[in-house]
Amino acid sequence: MDPEFFSYNANMQALRQSLRQKRREINPSDRIKFAKQLLSQVQNIVNFKNGQKIALFLPNDGEIDPKYIENFLKNQGISIYLPILDNKRLKFAKISKKFKKNQYGIPEPAFSQILSAKHLDIVFMPLVGFDANKNRIGMGGGYYDRTLAFKKRASRFSQPKLYGLAFDCQQIDKIDTQEWDVPLDAVITPSKIY
Repeated sequence: MDPEFFSYNANMQALRQSLRQKRREINPSDRIKFAKQLLSQVQNIVNFKNGQKIALFLPNDGEIDPKYIENFLKNQGISIYLPILDNKRLKFAKISKKFKKNQYGIPEPAFSQILSAKHLDIVFMPLVGFDANKNRIGMGGGYYDRTLAFKKRASRFSQPKLYGLAFDCQQIDKIDTQEWDVPLDAVITPSKIY
């Protein structure tokens, strides 16, 4: 194996662990405050319209909670979808009352309409780390990058818009991107939009 690749992976793993620890250490009252501020920031950048199909996520491992965004979208009558594992990619299932846990223990909607990412208007996604250039570090499984690779291959795909949601403490100076990384349209934190 290429020693440079091995070194990159080891460094990335250490960075991921450190950033995941930072977000897990945020206390419960701050989590609520930051989640509410996140909704205000999202409303500053996104022009929501009736009939849109929008993907959110259920928070896991200390991720910022998009529940206030979800409540806002429900009140607007906008269709909300959640990611479900489909082999090494993601599909998106309309939010429903019934859930089942995937292989990582994350709840996924069961028995509901399923779409591919190409049919969504917006994908709000979690991240482990980000930089000011809207580069994202995920959990390392590559699910979002594989699912959204079509956006890199063809410029005709302006949809879905891709927004990373994070706490401010998850920002780092610079992320060395790989050729498979799919760039975000914006990163939104409780205090800033990148």
